[in-house]
Formats: sequence, C-alpha cells, structure tokens
Amino acid sequence: MASLEAKAEQEPLLSDSLPGSREWDIIETEEHYKSRWRSIRILYLTMFLSSVGFSIVMMSIWPYLQKIDQTADASFLGWVIASFSLGQMVASPIFGLWSNYRPRKEPLIVSTLISVGANCLYAYVHVPASHNKYYMLVARGLVGFGAGNVAVIRSYIAGATSLQERTSSMANTSACQALGFILGPASTDEIQVPQGSIDQVAVVASNVLFFVILFIFALFETIVTPLTMDMYAWTREQAVLYDGIILAALGVEAVIIFMGVKLLSKKIGERAILLGGLIVVWAGFFILLPWGNQFPKIQWEDLHNNSIPNTTFGEIIITLWKSPREDHNEGPTGCPIEQAWCLYTPMIHLAQFLTSAVLIGIGYPSCNVMSYTLYSKILGPKPQGVYMGWLTASGSAARILGPVFISQVYTSWGPRWAFSLVCGMVVLTITLLGVVYKRLIAYSIRHGRSQE
Repeated sequence: MASLEAKAEQEPLLSDSLPGSREWDIIETEEHYKSRWRSIRILYLTMFLSSVGFSIVMMSIWPYLQKIDQTADASFLGWVIASFSLGQMVASPIFGLWSNYRPRKEPLIVSTLISVGANCLYAYVHVPASHNKYYMLVARGLVGFGAGNVAVIRSYIAGATSLQERTSSMANTSACQALGFILGPASTDEIQVPQGSIDQVAVVASNVLFFVILFIFALFETIVTPLTMDMYAWTREQAVLYDGIILAALGVEAVIIFMGVKLLSKKIGERAILLGGLIVVWAGFFILLPWGNQFPKIQWEDLHNNSIPNTTFGEIIITLWKSPREDHNEGPTGCPIEQAWCLYTPMIHLAQFLTSAVLIGIGYPSCNVMSYTLYSKILGPKPQGVYMGWLTASGSAARILGPVFISQVYTSWGPRWAFSLVCGMVVLTITLLGVVYKRLIAYSIRHGRSQE
C-alpha cells in the first residue's frame, strides 16, 4: 500500500493519459478533484510569491551591494545576478531527477529549506568584516539553487488539460500543446505517437530566438537600477522606489499584452507577432541610445558639468582626482568617475528611458509567449520533455550571460556601446527569423494534417 501511495504521489496532478491507456477509464471523484486543484492553486501561489520576491530583490540588489561592499562595481553586479540563474540551471535537473524516483515532497521540502537559509544569508551579508560581496554572490547562487524546484512544480502540475477535458478527444490535447503546455513522460505502451519527423532546423532556430529574447530582457532588468542612478543622480532609496514602480507598471502592461496577443495571433499568426515584437524591442533599445550635449552629473560634491572650462581631457582628469570626494556616509549620487565614459557620453533623458521601457514592455512579452507557442507547435503531439529541457537550458543560459554581458560592457564602454550592441544583436535575430520564417510552422501543417 505504501509503495502504491508513493507511486501515486510521483504522478503528475494532470496526467498525460490518452485513449487506450490504463488511466483513461478511471473516474475521478469529487473529493480527489477538489484536492487536486487545491494543490495546484497552492503551487501557483507559491510560484507567484517567489516571482514577487525575485522582483523585489532585483530592484534593491545594486544599492544593497554598494552599501555592504564599496569595492563592488557594476561589473560584479552582473556576476551576482547571473549566479541565481546558474544555481537554478544546476539544481533543476537534479531536483527533476530526484522527483522521478522519490516522492515529490522530498525535493520540494529540501529546496524550500535551501531557499530559506540562502535568503537568511542574503539578509545578513553585511555582518562580516570583509569580502561581503562574495557572501552575496554565494547567497544569490544558493537562492537560485533552491529555485530549481520549479522543475518539480512544473512536472507536478504537468498535463495538457484537466481529467474531465481529456474525455472529449485527442484534438483537445493537441490544441493545449499549442499553447505551450509540457506533457509529462509516458511509456511507449501508453501513448501512440504519430509518425513523422520534427524539423530540427526549426527547433534549433526556436531555441536561438528564445535565448536572445530572454538575454535581452535579462540585461535590461539588470541595468535599470545602475543606469537610473548614474543618469539621474538618484539615491539608492529613490532608485529602488522609482525603478520598482516602473517595473510594476511594465508587469501590468505585460498582462495586457499577453491577453491582446492571444486574440491577435488568431488573425495574423504567431510568426508575425514574434517579428513585430522583435522590431518593437529594437526600437526600444535604439531610443535608449544617448543623444544631445547634456551630460550626467559626475559623482563629486563640488563638480558641475556646466562649470568645466575648455581644457584638455588630461587636465579634466587631473582636476577631478584633486576634487574632494563626498562624505562616504552621505551616499554620493551621479555617474561615478571610475567610469571614464561619464565625462563624454551624453545623458539618457528620462523621457527616453520611459519611452524605451514602454516599448520593451510591449515587445518582450509578445516575443516570449509567441516563441513558446511556436516551439510547442513545431514539436507537435510527440513527447516534448527533452526538447523543453533544451528550451529551459537556453533560457537559463541567457539569464546567466545577459547580466554579465551588460554589466561588463556598460561599466567599461558606457550605454552607447552597450545598447548599440544590443540593437545589432536584435537585427541579427530578425534576420534569422526571416531566414527560417517559412519553417516555423505547426507539426500538423508540416505533415499535411491541417491547413495554415
């Protein structure tokens, strides 16, 4: 009896049984139905709260890092942010494999305990006398490791539809797959896989597109706080508050976009929306390029941009180094002199930044949901576990490399180079989409089972 209960616990709440399987004829009781959906809603709430916590940390991590360790710069910030995704990428397959052989509550409990301990460490990284930034690096990595339980959660609620919806027809299953649901593993004697091969070129291209989409948004959310503090001389408290409001507004915008693209995709198709989303993202980063002749405030107490005489660059540097630094406890504001580009790069006006944020807030969710939908349609009714694993890996890699890339380029060369490179990357991505545009079609269309 105990072994049967353990086996039942390892099965997904929304199983992937199909006509002809042993589970198909099982009638779910009302009690089981309520219990199953209660568990699903609890997991949804857990993931929602986890996302809220992640957003809060993202807005405050740069001011917090500066406060606990003055030796940390924007380039180190990229490594701190990337450590979360690295930990998650390592932990996800471990917890997923664990849940395949043991009850799912075990990896869920362990990962939750790791997350609690890691967040406690993060809260007290200011206590050690030195090397505080490295304690933060470890803490964020452990938080990401604990967040690897998302693989278990997804497998726990995996399935195409609820049990009562499955009794209608297999067509419903294929329709739900097109919306991006991930089917759990099934043995070969329980599921009949239609004949036909998957377009591997379309699969690889979709993974590349997904990587770039997440890479771009990861670097944007990484650089928002340092950028606004440098350009507008916001204090740490102001940056956390104002940037939090901006990203919250983008979250509301994303919800509206998600609902809108669902209706629009029925009229013009997913590929057109994906292309349009990339163009909007490119426009957002192009607008973000510095223009004009107004420069950001330099992070020195008695230095004003409009008071610098017509002197050589070397004389300016000597003057700056001779200028007294603001009191350490007062929290200097402005563009730090360690970033040499602050002296010759025009500032990004607040109207530019807000317009860019709105455009990126439109383009990113459009691209994100359409890339998921297209990928699932390309795979069709075949088991998608391995392919979805590749997609998850590409997304994790993007969230690792994006923060590192933008922090290094931004610190060394400034926003003009950083955002120009991003614009170039988006242009290459649009070119790739144009090359494979005709191949990004549903499995059923490719094999002549339905019309586009």
